Amino acid sequence: MSRGRSISTILRPLSESSCQSYLGVGLHTLGLLDWILRQTGRADVYVSTFSTSDAFLSGFYRLKRKNLVNQSVLIADLKASKKTIGLYKIMQNCFDSVYLSMNHSKVMLVCNDRWRVAVISSQNQTYGDRAECTLVTTSSETFREIYAGLSGIVNNHSLQLNGLFNRLTERYQDKGIGTDVSDGDIIPFGY
Repeated sequence: MSRGRSISTILRPLSESSCQSYLGVGLHTLGLLDWILRQTGRADVYVSTFSTSDAFLSGFYRLKRKNLVNQSVLIADLKASKKTIGLYKIMQNCFDSVYLSMNHSKVMLVCNDRWRVAVISSQNQTYGDRAECTLVTTSSETFREIYAGLSGIVNNHSLQLNGLFNRLTERYQDKGIGTDVSDGDIIPFGY
């Protein structure tokens, strides 16, 4: 699943190291997520990113089809929402909940009854050939702190994307305007 180097040449198994990091090229978040899920088994997945890509979303969808992903949440940035809007249908097929917020963080949380894994990365959910820095930890404290931060963003500073465009279409149809609606009225305050 990884487009870069084999992750086993970069990182040790989760059971052997509670905290490990890598700075360099060839470690991409989708391959890393696959590597983690193969160790944890089916788990809930929370992804926070500035920007995502069709390649990441397609790969995430494949992970769901392999029954490796239970519940899933994506938090993407409002400023990158022009790109996000173009990907919203596949995002909704991949993730149970999708939120837009003022977000530049790049983290993944993977959890089930046995595992709590936190990934902190400089990399968006895109592919590139630039060096990126990634930290993978099974620290419960780190997981809890990042989860609390993501919960705060979702609950207090986000717009839920799920069904937003369907709700807009229904709103305009009720007014007799039709379904060819510009998404231009979805502009975050302050832009």
